[in-house]
Amino acid sequence: METENQTCVSEFILLGFSEDTEMQPLLFGMFLSMYLVTVFANFLIILAIISDSHLHTPMYFFLSNLSFTDICFTSTTVPKMLLNIQTESKTITYENCLIQMYFFLVCSGVDIFLLTAMAYDRFVAICHPLHYMVIMNPRVCGLLLLVSWLLSGFVSLLHVLMVLQLSFCTELEMPHFFCELNQVVQLACSDTFLNDLVMYFSTGILGFIPLTGILYTYSKIISSILGSSTARGKYKAFSTCGSHLSVVSLFYGTILGVYLTSAATENSRANAITSVMYTVVAPLLNPFIYSLRNKDIKQAFKKLSR
Repeated sequence: METENQTCVSEFILLGFSEDTEMQPLLFGMFLSMYLVTVFANFLIILAIISDSHLHTPMYFFLSNLSFTDICFTSTTVPKMLLNIQTESKTITYENCLIQMYFFLVCSGVDIFLLTAMAYDRFVAICHPLHYMVIMNPRVCGLLLLVSWLLSGFVSLLHVLMVLQLSFCTELEMPHFFCELNQVVQLACSDTFLNDLVMYFSTGILGFIPLTGILYTYSKIISSILGSSTARGKYKAFSTCGSHLSVVSLFYGTILGVYLTSAATENSRANAITSVMYTVVAPLLNPFIYSLRNKDIKQAFKKLSR
């Protein structure tokens, strides 16, 4: 098959979800609505936490940063998809594809680390309540956030630099709605063994290790909750932890499924549909999951509406 050097690649073609022209207005309206609700709901969470001094705690510090990251996360993919639908164009330039890929990887990595930090925060609050403010002091919280961004940025940059070394085929169509790393790598005509190896390694670092930590902390949390003597304490702890576990399950279940199965399967629009779960649906549902059963957030919302 004829190949061309990566420096000659000018653009990729994003096939999206459907080539049916009658479906495009429906897709545009659906994703525009979801995007606007995502941005508005997460912005409200941030505003409520900032405006209410009672919410200036480590738990809500991480939640506000999760909401900010979710806004950035969904903004890396959805606006470009909406623009392509509106203009009836399926192209994205090579440079914009790499930029989109980089920021998407950064935001997804930060999301994972923040979910892990939130699990650790709940572990300390429930299992070591007397030492909570000492362990989870502002310096530690800030350091955890900084490390999350730096490590995610480094790993994402490594992936992008490795993609720059690939040569691509003349066929540059992706059955996807954005430049996802594994989809771009699969289009390469050169050897991608090292890319796949680093992809699996980083999945372990950014996926399995944090997930193992989350599961371990929750095993300790559940043991501590079951040993609690008050029913009210059990309900409050389970309510908080249940919301977090719902978000973790939604995010991890889809993102790990996509990245672990894609290398073994051919390009398919099924991957694009699955990716919607963690790129669009998860950021959309997170603010509702965390606020519907959270009295503190509800009270903060009431103060904002006054």
